Amino acid sequence: MAAAVAGKGSARRLLRVPPGWYCSSCQGTRSVASPSSARVRQAFLQFFKERHGHQVVPSAPVRPRGDPGLLFVNAGMNQFKPIFLGSADPRSELASYRRVVNSQKCVRAGGKHNDLEDVGRDVYHHTFFEMLGNWSFGDYFKEEACSMAWELLTQVYEIPKDRLYVTYFGGDASLSLSADEESREIWLSLGVPPSHVLPFQLKDNFWEMGDTGPCGPCTEIHYDHVGRGRNAAALVNQGNPEVVEIWNLVFMQYSREADGSLQQLPEHHVDTGMGLERLMTILQNKRSNYDTDLFTPLLDAIHKGCGGPSYRGLVGEADPGSVDMAYRVVADHVRTLSVCIADGVYPGMSGAELVLRQILRRAVRFCSEVLHAPPGFLASLVPVVVEILGDAYPELRKDTDTIMNIISAHEDAFLSSLLRGRHIINRTLQQMEHSKVFPVEVAWSLHSNLGFPLDLIGLMLKEKGVQLDVAALDHLAREDAERKSQPQQEQRAGMHLDLHALAKLRQDGVPATDDSPKFAYELGQDGRYVFHPCQATVLMLYRDGSFQKEVGRGQQCGVLLDRTCFYGEQGGQAPDQGYMLHAAQQDMLFPVVSVQVSGGYVVHEVIVSETLKVGDQVQLFVDEAQRLACMTNHTATHLLNFALRQVLGDGTEQQGSHVTAEYLRFSTSTKAPITMQQLLDVESVIQEVIKRNEVVYTGEAPIKLASAVQGLRKLNEVYPDLVRVVSIGVPVERVLAAQSKDATSTSVELCCGTHLLQTGDVQDFTIVSERQLVKGISHIVAVTREQAKQVRLDCFCLMLQIIEQVRLICVIIHCGGGCDCERKWGHSVWVVSRVDHRESV
Repeated sequence: MAAAVAGKGSARRLLRVPPGWYCSSCQGTRSVASPSSARVRQAFLQFFKERHGHQVVPSAPVRPRGDPGLLFVNAGMNQFKPIFLGSADPRSELASYRRVVNSQKCVRAGGKHNDLEDVGRDVYHHTFFEMLGNWSFGDYFKEEACSMAWELLTQVYEIPKDRLYVTYFGGDASLSLSADEESREIWLSLGVPPSHVLPFQLKDNFWEMGDTGPCGPCTEIHYDHVGRGRNAAALVNQGNPEVVEIWNLVFMQYSREADGSLQQLPEHHVDTGMGLERLMTILQNKRSNYDTDLFTPLLDAIHKGCGGPSYRGLVGEADPGSVDMAYRVVADHVRTLSVCIADGVYPGMSGAELVLRQILRRAVRFCSEVLHAPPGFLASLVPVVVEILGDAYPELRKDTDTIMNIISAHEDAFLSSLLRGRHIINRTLQQMEHSKVFPVEVAWSLHSNLGFPLDLIGLMLKEKGVQLDVAALDHLAREDAERKSQPQQEQRAGMHLDLHALAKLRQDGVPATDDSPKFAYELGQDGRYVFHPCQATVLMLYRDGSFQKEVGRGQQCGVLLDRTCFYGEQGGQAPDQGYMLHAAQQDMLFPVVSVQVSGGYVVHEVIVSETLKVGDQVQLFVDEAQRLACMTNHTATHLLNFALRQVLGDGTEQQGSHVTAEYLRFSTSTKAPITMQQLLDVESVIQEVIKRNEVVYTGEAPIKLASAVQGLRKLNEVYPDLVRVVSIGVPVERVLAAQSKDATSTSVELCCGTHLLQTGDVQDFTIVSERQLVKGISHIVAVTREQAKQVRLDCFCLMLQIIEQVRLICVIIHCGGGCDCERKWGHSVWVVSRVDHRESV
């Protein structure tokens, strides 16, 4: 009891409000001492950290890590999916988590969870929101999770108990699932009256990650905004705005299999989520999320900047001209834009970037069409967002100018598109003669090509008395959404180790694969790279989703070994290929067509030429030419990253890369489009490092020590506790020394990939294309070695051919002086010189 009182007092001191800051239900109004959202967020984190031993982890960026089927992070659990699936690298900090708490930035727009079109129509939908959550990974379970939640809500936040209702899973006979009586008994033991503990069915109280994967019953906590002693049980889960869900506690204890059946998980987990925006309506005694301090500064800034009527919180027919709807749309969307751009998601033409473009254009339309805001107004709200959220998410303060510039540029472009769209609509109406139905293909073209909002097209046509075939338009929109929601890449399902396979490996004591031999190569006396073969033992064979002791001739399977010299696909580098030889029968060759890494285990996808058994000894040989080409392009990628910073400044940030044997692709954020001269300067920097033939140093270091290096380049990835540092020209020990600034003047990165031993082995480097599919993100493709030389030669030959053709034309049409041929010839050479570097491949 003393500990509980101490914890309550500690949280109250954090909130800096007197013990009676919560007004009783009969008073009907909140005290002026209502806590700020910043204090409520911090109190949540500190409660779980200090009172219950949780580790505070930062919010993951809204761009998902390694989840191509997801547009945005839309729940707090997204960054922990590898733990739930059992695929977390056992050497990573992620695998060590037991109790975790955080405040996660979430975006629900596009894809399965899409709140975009609902935003503004009511007072509680958002595209961006904050999810407060606590997790247990194989540690505590139902009793502790319920007790912690009840303690926080009733003792720390002092929410009246009689306004809280809890729901639990009532069972499902079709799945042979009994009711979650355990959760019900826990809530009753905590003092919740039986009339406030309510059973519900599968759709309300059984949570699933997807069609397959971890799942389990959940228990939800609901709040009655009215109170006054009434029993609001009949309003729970009925969509009534007076009784709202505030916290969901998910108990992951099953796995949904492909055949629809449920299996017990090897470990039980807890995943909870509580929306900060909805919590603030309770603690600040508001009925609308937009009336809390997370939004009121933005609404005030909109009123001040537009000069129209002030925000009154009206909805539907009570909101003439949709003015209050416009307030809500703009306030919500500018938060989403700011957070996404700060995390490297820029408005663009596909995937998450396309959704963000739609959000920006919807905000701009409401600014200009409804609020009559001046051009550039939307970007002027970014500093207000930063003031509200910047302390919790410091990346917003770091990139404020970039965020504003990108929003301004896209606003200008969209306003021009609106003007063009109106012209197209008017011209189409003139050509329709007596028809009163607008061509649906024109409407869809306006939307898909010019980004014209569909609802705006409908409004404009309604004003002119013309109909739009909404059903046909919706059909096109659904087809487009389905096409874009398909995962961008498919895994080789037959070789992928699922959570049950990983659990069985660990249960059977199968050790993680030792893949350190992949770095066992050296330069021979003749200057050629020597790759040493590796002797290994077959530990497991994986085929058709199960482990087998033996696989027969002609079949394809996954081979798990005790050690390997093969590089598994990760870190943007393509996997090795090669072959295995049976140690006892050297004529038995097994081609290795791909290599994957899952949960610390390396799976070799092998075509079995003769019977292969567990316990067999094999020798591994990588495809040396393919490996060397990947090493060359990976080292060149590091040089490109360094050269871009040298030429463009520290404002550039790597957004991704892909390294294959044929080419390298690199994406980087830039403050302005890259000029031709800057690309030439980047090439010059790289060529200079190649000529100096710098040593490529590598070494391992604790992640905390490496992350403190000034000038270190690292991606937003989950790194193991012991990371590999790749430094060009400077020994790793020197880079890691206290106060060292060596990393600011050379390339130093955290990288698990394979690299050359000296930069001279890159031989040559040429950028073959650079373009911006998304404003502010440049995509660069480059080649090395003989390919670079060949590209340069091809471009030179092409330039000579064009010059010769122009000269021939000049001879044919020469008019004896005074003609314009010389200027045209000069222009052709100018064009070709740019083809040389930009468009040759």
